[in-house]
Order: sequence, then structure tokens, then C-alpha cells
Amino acid sequence: MTAAPGTYAVVVPSVGRPTLQWLLDTLSAQDVDADHPGPLEVVVVDDRPGDVEPLRPSVPDTVAWTVRTVRGHGRGPAAARNRGWRAARRSGAQWIAFLDDDVELPAGWAQRLAGDLAACGPEVGATQGRIEVPLPGHRRPTDWERNTASLEDADWATADMAYRVAALEAVDGFDERFPRAYREDADLALRVRRAGWQLVRGQRRITHPVRPADDLVSLRVQAGNADDALMRRLHGPDWRRAAEAPPGGFRWHAATVAALGTAGAGAGAALTATVLGHRSVRRAALAAAGAGAAAWGWLTGRFVLLRTVPGPRPGDPEFRPELGRMLRTSVAIPVAAVRHKARGWWRHRGTGPWPVPVRAVLFDRDGTLVHDVPYNGDPDAVELVPGAREAVDAVRAAGLRVGVVSNQSGIGRGLLTRAQVDAVNARVTELLGPFDTWQLCPHAPEQDCACRKPRPGMVLAAAAELGVAPSECVLIGDIGADVEAAQAAGARSVLVPTPVTREEEVAAAPAVAGTLREAVAAVLAPGAGAGTEARPAARPAPAAAAGARG
Repeated sequence: MTAAPGTYAVVVPSVGRPTLQWLLDTLSAQDVDADHPGPLEVVVVDDRPGDVEPLRPSVPDTVAWTVRTVRGHGRGPAAARNRGWRAARRSGAQWIAFLDDDVELPAGWAQRLAGDLAACGPEVGATQGRIEVPLPGHRRPTDWERNTASLEDADWATADMAYRVAALEAVDGFDERFPRAYREDADLALRVRRAGWQLVRGQRRITHPVRPADDLVSLRVQAGNADDALMRRLHGPDWRRAAEAPPGGFRWHAATVAALGTAGAGAGAALTATVLGHRSVRRAALAAAGAGAAAWGWLTGRFVLLRTVPGPRPGDPEFRPELGRMLRTSVAIPVAAVRHKARGWWRHRGTGPWPVPVRAVLFDRDGTLVHDVPYNGDPDAVELVPGAREAVDAVRAAGLRVGVVSNQSGIGRGLLTRAQVDAVNARVTELLGPFDTWQLCPHAPEQDCACRKPRPGMVLAAAAELGVAPSECVLIGDIGADVEAAQAAGARSVLVPTPVTREEEVAAAPAVAGTLREAVAAVLAPGAGAGTEARPAARPAPAAAAGARG
């Protein structure tokens, strides 16, 4: 499906905050017309981990667009946005407008967005909205309020950022190795620019209220230092200038930790020297400890002042609570920052560019490799789907590992024995050649196991047995449970619809292929990434047998 230039879909990653409905309400209230149309659709990505009651956001019947919810499985905003835009592009939208679930759209936003998109020439890959953070007028803002207000000057923040679908496809979307909302937007902007696109600022505006936070929020956000380490690994030591990011305070944190370490080491050495009777060594160690303690005290005091002076003044009701927060967290933040940066350096020491290469292809069995015979225990009833042998051989010829992940609830339901399932699997191996891993779930749905798709257990087990990361795996299957299992595990997926595939499963899938051979060809294509998609699949006939879904 292809829509007119300037058409867009909205993608909103959400962790279930109540502000989501208010965002949709402000979107529903926008004035739109033929010259300034609304979105083709809105895709909300429910990024809460685990098995949760689905989000059910609503919009008035009077709007021309609908809200569709897909699962993100708690893998962070980068992965959630990827899931959303890959599902939304099936609407034919030329642009994806990313919004955070805690922003508000003022009147006229949709009309200004339409104007911003119309002003973008073919060389423009993205346009950013302007962010306004309302701050209290009766007092100076707190540290957390100032932190949120920094979004007003942030470059390429996806709180309101519209990307051309072609630009997202060119770089394979967001780098999902960024697990939090911190640097994934700057990384995407850099890669889109390097791919030859321009990024511009539009005229539309959004409101980003300061959301409530507890006293330790400033300590938790130090985890973003690990993302800084990943940015350096991917974009070099000059990444801040390239990404137009403000200079950080990490060097001061490192100096503070070094001073604390000097004080501790000096005290330890003095204690040892005292026990051994080395007076001169003891004096030198005490001097080092004193110097380190003095430096730590000065650096920590400086940090407290830098965070406190711009904030509420004495006499303000918020002054004492804010001072307490600043004293407690300023002592701990330098250590947390250094620890997270070191963790990031170590974790990403061998990290390469995005997307990560495919090293293994996992296949669903029934409906994907072989025709689905519900609860089949007869090897003679095994029949390959057209092109199955060629598809699997192509994966092997490319040097990739191959495996099977299959729900076999007939065992748990008492309809099949494990021996019967093993005999059928042996026949599949006879017809298709050996697989590097077989993973099957023998449980019935009511047994609530961790391995049954759409849960990720079998995908994770297959990746572990093959010695690859889940992100280096692609799962090819025929129903939504295959797609969801891959998403939850951090793997990629391609859906090959069959008569049992539901329309909503096709709509939510990040990538769809018409046949198994097309799915494998898309995975093996040079430069293929997580969202690679073959030609749109024809709509299969309605499902004939519910039992065929395993």
C-alpha cells in the first residue's frame, strides 16, 4: 500500500503511564482537513515487561484514524519504536511521527506537522518538533525540573520527531542495544545523517510536563553513562560534537572518585604501616589520605553547590526537601556514574555497527516448514511446504546456523507422546537435513511455562545452544506467537502468513513475506536488517482449525 507524500502514522512507545490517554485525547482534538490531514493510524507499543493486561487506549469514533496496540515486551524505547514503525509502515505512510507517551499536543499541532512535512524536500530524512517544558513560576526549578527542561534545547529528541520511512529503512531504525531513553535518538540522527539525509527543525510545538519523580531519580539516570560508552564505541571520541550533544560532567565525577580512592588507599596503607611499625610510611600514607579526603570534600561540595544554587531559595517550601535530595545524591552520583561508564566500556568493548549481523535462522515447524496437521504424531503425514528444502539449504549455504522452535502442546494435553513428536521431528530432519538445534515446548497453555511461544524461552535456549546472541537470530514463523516470542527474546522475525494467520497478526508483524523462500531471501539479502521485508503477502484465507496454532 502506498499513500500520498506527506502522509504519516504516529508511533507511541508506552510503559503504561496514565498520561498516554491524555496524549491521545489531545491528538483527537486536533483540527484536520484535506490540506492538513491527521495520521493514517496510531500505533501504541506496550513496552511493559511480562504478561500484563493489554493497554486499551481509546479515541472518539469521530476521528478518521484508529489506535492499534502491539507488544514491546519491556525491551526499551529503541526496540519499542522499531516495533512500532515497522508495523505502521504497512499503512503506506511516508513518515513516522514519534511521540512520547507523556507529552501533550497543543491546538494546531497536526496542522503545523503537515506544514513541516510539506516543507521537507526529498533530501530531508527527519523533522523535529519544538519542545516546551512548563516550569513553576513562583519559585526556581528543582534539579529534576531543570533536567526535564533540558529537552527544550535537545537535538533530535524523539519526544516529537518525524522520520521519513525511507530514512529509517536505510539505517534499519533505532539501535536496540540502547536500553533506555537517553542516547538512542542521537545515535539514530547520526546514522541517518551519515546515510546522506538532512535533519531539520520544524515549527510545530509540543508540551512536555515534568512528571513526578522520587528523591533518587537523579541517581538512577546515571545508568545513561553506559550509553555514553556505547556512543563512543560506535561514533568515536568526538561523538558529542557530531551529535550536537552538550558536554557532560563525567571528568569531574572521575576526579571525585579518584580522590575518594586516594583517601581510602591512603587510610588503608596508614593502618598497615601502623601495624608493621613503619612510621615514615605511615606519615606519607596519612598525608595522601588527607589530600584525597580534602579533594573529595571540595569536589563534592562544588557539585552540591552547582546543583543547589539554581534551585529553590531558602524560604521556599521546596527548599529543604531539595537540599536534602541534593546532599544525599551528590555524594553517590560520582561513584554511580563511574561504575556505569566502566560497565558500558566493558560490555561494549567488541560492539560493532547496527544492525548486528544474522548468524542463525530459527524456523517454526508446523505451518512454516511442513504443512500443519493438528497434533500430528505420524511421520508419514509430514509434508514439506513448497520451497522449504531450498530455503533451509540457502541458510546453510550462507554459513548460518539453523534451528527449529516448535510448540507441541499435544504432549501436555495428552494427545501425543514425546516419542511420537520425536519421530515426526526425525522425519522433518530426513527431508530437510540436520538442524543445529531443536527446541520444543511440550506444555499445554494452562501449564504457564516459560518456553511456550509467545514467551521467549525456546528462542533464548536456541541462541544459547548455538553460541550466538538472541539479537543475531531471526525467527521465521506463520503466526503472531512466533513474532512475539522473537520480540520478547530480542531476536528478529519474519512472518509468512498461512490460512491460520489472523489479520491483526499480519498487521502487527515487523516484517512479512509471501513465501518461505522470500522470507529467507530477505534475511540473506546484503545489508538486510531486523526490519527487512519481502513483498507484501497476499491475504490468506480465514483460519480453518484453531488446533493448528499449537
